Amino acid sequence: MSRRTEQVAEEIRRILGDLLVREVRDPRIGMLTVTGVDVSPDLKHARVHVSVLGSEYDERLSMTALRKASGFLRTELGRRMALRHVPELRFQPDRSVQHAVHISKLLDEVIPPEQDGDNEEGEQR
Repeated sequence: MSRRTEQVAEEIRRILGDLLVREVRDPRIGMLTVTGVDVSPDLKHARVHVSVLGSEYDERLSMTALRKASGFLRTELGRRMALRHVPELRFQPDRSVQHAVHISKLLDEVIPPEQDGDNEEGEQR
């Protein structure tokens, strides 16, 4: 990714995060975070990764609401950014946090946590 596309992606991430907190009033959009943006080299398309706190149902509701709000969000991006063409926004769920929690739980099942204060011989420190 070129420096320009990285800068545009980061600016889109920042502005969308702000817009979703302050401007979008759709109750279907729950607790979510814009975790990243991938912009195509020609700056015509942007894949927006969002992490939604809640159930799969909450995620589906939020994704539907984001798709409905994409026109408004794109218009606002155009007002706040110096771009000739504002990228088309495509929202995609980012499940990396849920995946990390799942892996952590699996590891806890396989490797029992160490008990604090005990050494190998069972003596207190």
